[in-house]
Amino acid sequence: MAGLSAGQLLGPTEIRDLAARLRVQPNRRLGQNFVVDAGTVTRITALADVGPRDVVLEVGPGFGSLTLPLLDAARRVIAVEVDPALAAQLPLTVAERAPGLADRLEVVTADAARVSSLPGEPPTTLVANLPYNVAVPVVLHLLATVTSLQRGLVMVQAEVADRMCAPPGSRVYGVPSAKLAWFGRARKAGSVSRGVFWPVPRVDSGLVSLVMDPPPHAGVRREEVFAVIDAAFSQRRKTLRSALAQWAGSAATAQDVLTAAGVDPGLRGEALGITEFIRITAAGQRLLPTDADIQEQP
Repeated sequence: MAGLSAGQLLGPTEIRDLAARLRVQPNRRLGQNFVVDAGTVTRITALADVGPRDVVLEVGPGFGSLTLPLLDAARRVIAVEVDPALAAQLPLTVAERAPGLADRLEVVTADAARVSSLPGEPPTTLVANLPYNVAVPVVLHLLATVTSLQRGLVMVQAEVADRMCAPPGSRVYGVPSAKLAWFGRARKAGSVSRGVFWPVPRVDSGLVSLVMDPPPHAGVRREEVFAVIDAAFSQRRKTLRSALAQWAGSAATAQDVLTAAGVDPGLRGEALGITEFIRITAAGQRLLPTDADIQEQP
């Protein structure tokens, strides 16, 4: 972060002053916990490996504490903020504290979980401070929608970070881990103390690094694979033969599909990686009747 001085960054006093001026109180429903520590936002920017060629998609900029160092490091920042008051203030804050960077910022007032398109040049890097209760759905939605993203760094509840990065066979491996693997690789990149937030949350946070890879789709669609993942984890204690019975039409048919996919029907969903879920989906396409097949039956 070469261009900004420490005095240009936002600390606890500056953020509370902004909140008082805007008459903004942190909204628990929106999961608003604002980072008020300058060291933390510079660390996040460095860990995200943002450079002068990057277009950053920042989700949840709040008062702009992370936006400022991101603007300093990146070529452009698209900031998506759901709170209209904060979205309106963000360009003013940047213009006041770092006027030379103001033209790099684009603010979108929207719910990131419902964004379908973004203005200007497609973003390459996702950086986000996500509310704990919607973190995984937001990340999955953005990765599916903003296909230009190449990597990301997201801050989530520590337990959510564990689940996002868990490998097959892990105690906390589940739907988030399996679905994220469709898009690429997730790994834990560090922890964040609850003390750097205002208001202070009841839990610690974790940083998750994402590297996007082309999906090993083998001719199947993401939605079809995700349906198999949902079914496999809908009854964690049951074997795949039983858990996939409704998806396949019966337990016997599920066993035939699993056998054709080279997957042991006696395993449970937490034992499988994304490659196995893709093989099951592909086998299902070959063996299960389609809607057209059903309509043709007398």
